[in-house]
Amino acid sequence: MKQSRRFHPPKLLFLLGILFLLNPFQLYGATKTTLLMLGDSLTAGYGVDKEQAFPFLLQKKFEMEGYQITVINGGISGSTSASALGRLKWYSRIQPNLLFLELGANDGLRGLSVESMKKNLGKAIQFAQAKGMRVILAGMKMPLNYGDTYTKQFETAFHELAEQYKIPIIPFLLEGVAGNPQLNLADGIHPTTEGHRIISQTIFKHLQPLVKK
Repeated sequence: MKQSRRFHPPKLLFLLGILFLLNPFQLYGATKTTLLMLGDSLTAGYGVDKEQAFPFLLQKKFEMEGYQITVINGGISGSTSASALGRLKWYSRIQPNLLFLELGANDGLRGLSVESMKKNLGKAIQFAQAKGMRVILAGMKMPLNYGDTYTKQFETAFHELAEQYKIPIIPFLLEGVAGNPQLNLADGIHPTTEGHRIISQTIFKHLQPLVKK
């Protein structure tokens, strides 16, 4: 009569340890989120250290709250919405599952076509959704000296995109920061370290419901 093979507990623990090293999140059923923050100089952290920019602060905030998340800073100073799709295609190789889209401010500051900006951002959103990414859009506003018509069209464009593609939007990324000399550098455009801290809190409030713990 053939004896049944016994599985010894030490061997079981050893195999579980190997599985944990290979993929600890899958073993415990946790979900690791990769957040790509695609933006311009605001995201890049122009004028401050990278540890003081809101993408880094956001990473730390999520970690303190117990989330498994990797934040990728995809900010490039001076970039416009025209770069959105090409850069997103390049970053898609890392398979982010959440996209924070912060582009368009430089379009506005240069007085570029609002309709072209919408098309550029729309293409990036379509690509992201086709790749299974959840998208959150950062809304922006222009100073009033750009004229009532242009500033209104510019601000409205982000809300129209959010409605068209059924994605959440941060109505104004620089809420509580824009226009405050104490929270912006001498150029009056880019936030100080304290400004970035406030922005990170604004983003966290909108992103938290989209990130699995």
